[in-house]
Amino acid sequence: MRAAAIDIGTNSTRLLVGEVESRDGQLVELDRRMTITRLGAGVDATRELSSGGIERTLAALREYRGIIDTFDGVERVRATATSAARDASNRNDFFDPAADALGVELELLTGEEEAALSFLGATTGLAGVAEPPYLVVDIGGGSTEFIVGNAVPEGLISTDMGCVRLTEAWLHSDPPAAEELSQAVHVVREHLADVRRELPGSGEAKTLIGLAGTVSTFAAVEQGLATYDRDKIHHFRITKTVAEELFRLFVTEPIEQRRHNPGLDEGRVDVIVGGAVILVTIMRTLGYSEMLVSETDILDGLLRSLC
Repeated sequence: MRAAAIDIGTNSTRLLVGEVESRDGQLVELDRRMTITRLGAGVDATRELSSGGIERTLAALREYRGIIDTFDGVERVRATATSAARDASNRNDFFDPAADALGVELELLTGEEEAALSFLGATTGLAGVAEPPYLVVDIGGGSTEFIVGNAVPEGLISTDMGCVRLTEAWLHSDPPAAEELSQAVHVVREHLADVRRELPGSGEAKTLIGLAGTVSTFAAVEQGLATYDRDKIHHFRITKTVAEELFRLFVTEPIEQRRHNPGLDEGRVDVIVGGAVILVTIMRTLGYSEMLVSETDILDGLLRSLC
């Protein structure tokens, strides 16, 4: 069965078209796309989606609908929105035209639903790669999800911290001032106190798995990838030492210098420091020496939910 999944996040909008082989349940990827749309720009302050963010995201959705239509036999399409839409009072200004563009109604995921789908995607195909129990961390633009479990989620929590949200709230200088970084780290630690309280096993998993753009960027920059190479990023291992080195690099470089790092997408140049604060503080606070990068995530979970 062929299907398509669309994930509309705070910072990016992504598409996956694929099919699941009935014999072995393997997901066959037919097309995967990502567009930086920044739907959630300013939402934390205004509680509204901006007209610019809406238009950028609608343009991506129209493009994705055209891509889906090039494949024969796509029987189902599932499109979901996450943190930015959850926080916006005017989400229907986006949801109605988005449904028209895609031909399907958008679903507003709760943080818990988002986390469960991320776990499903991230833990597929880990036999011989990593040992359970897993702690899956999905660092988004507006929220970060934490999920612990073995074959299925056994505990999860969604927190209101993400690379865009943290940047807009605290990181205003270029490069960020020491007091701004200190405040951002403090905010992340406060959220992690909630994680440790709600998920007692969050510091005891055998494998820490990281998802989404910040994590993939760390893997790409560490390898000096001038162009995206999924095979080199998927299941790359980021050591705490490397994470700390890249953190120091990103927080000390001004934007004009930072954007020249191979592997750092132009659409993430201004928010990678916020993401780096979250990633490094998680490893410091929860005591992990290594993070396994997964390029299978909520999109893969969404697609599998249709098949």
